[in-house]
Amino acid sequence: MPVIESAIQRVRLTKKQHDRNEPQLSAYRTAVKRFEKAAAAGEDNLAELYKTASSAIDHAYSKGLIKKNKASREKSRLAKYVK
Repeated sequence: MPVIESAIQRVRLTKKQHDRNEPQLSAYRTAVKRFEKAAAAGEDNLAELYKTASSAIDHAYSKGLIKKNKASREKSRLAKYVK
C-alpha cells in the first residue's frame, strides 16, 4: 500500500475508474460475441444483433475504452456477416 498521499489518491481513483469501466467493457465484448455466435450458427436476427453490437462498439469508443481504429475495424468485420 502506498504511503505518499498522492499515490493513495491515485489508487483510490484507479479503483473507481476500473469499477466503472469493467462492466461497460464486458457489455461491449458480450454484444460482439453474441453477434459472432449467431452469425456462425446462421440465425435470422443478424441485423438486430449487428445493430446492438455496433451500438455497444460506439459506446465503448465514446467512453474511451477502445480506440477509434479498433472500433472501426470491429464494425467493419461484423458488417461482413450481415451482407
